[in-house]
Amino acid sequence: MKTLLAHSPVAAAAMSAAQLRENFLLTDVFPAGGFSLAWWESDRTVAGGFSPVNGGLELPAPAGLRTAHFFERREGGFINLGGPGRIEVDGAVHALGHLDALYVGRGAKSVRMLSDSDATPARFWLLSYPAHREYPVRRIAIKDIKGDRLGARETANERTLFKLIHPGAFPTCQLVMGFTRLEPGCVWNTMPPHTHLRRSEVYLYFGLPPGAAVFHFMGPPQETRHLLVRDGEAVLSPPWSIHCGAGTTGYAFVWGMGGENQEFVDMDPVPLADIR
Repeated sequence: MKTLLAHSPVAAAAMSAAQLRENFLLTDVFPAGGFSLAWWESDRTVAGGFSPVNGGLELPAPAGLRTAHFFERREGGFINLGGPGRIEVDGAVHALGHLDALYVGRGAKSVRMLSDSDATPARFWLLSYPAHREYPVRRIAIKDIKGDRLGARETANERTLFKLIHPGAFPTCQLVMGFTRLEPGCVWNTMPPHTHLRRSEVYLYFGLPPGAAVFHFMGPPQETRHLLVRDGEAVLSPPWSIHCGAGTTGYAFVWGMGGENQEFVDMDPVPLADIR
């Protein structure tokens, strides 16, 4: 499991493009037939991707967690970005189609991920935070979720936001998670931008064809930088940073947050006139 420390906005402002990528971008998230995990100091986040084939993958308990099993003191959410698959939690099987999600609460001991077909493997994206109590496992089917329309075609940011794991649906300790899909012809996400000092966020971009990219903007509102992000790569967004982007084609992204406040509207909008 890769370890990434938190950085102040002053430190980030002095980083080169390569250093920004090293500290705020997760690449090779879904290695073929394997997995990747990263621990980020902000809100003690764990993020990673799993692409199971040939009998599946067990969720390990990395040495850095100092626990007997991964969910001993954590909760987490999985979203399937690939072909049909299933996740076994302590022997119970949960089938997950494309864009279905699964919440796993504190105390789960055994988690195994499998694909229905090795030809079209599942791609399970995991986001996890520390948990203070136990909540039951929940499966969320995308067919049951009504998205919220945001933005407008005239400003190239018309999009649909799908809330999958959030307090309005069922209780969690910290985790809030879902995804946003842009409408055809639109390129801007989370525009106008905002910050939220009471929680950090992770963006996983998907649905980008080969050769396409998203220019993800980060940093304090008056000192913005950017990361060039490809399909299946994730951005670690600190509480002090804006997080918005423009793509060279259509795309979607999984968003997930952890911290001291789960209210979705708890954010500090940044007017475009203030962006530098």
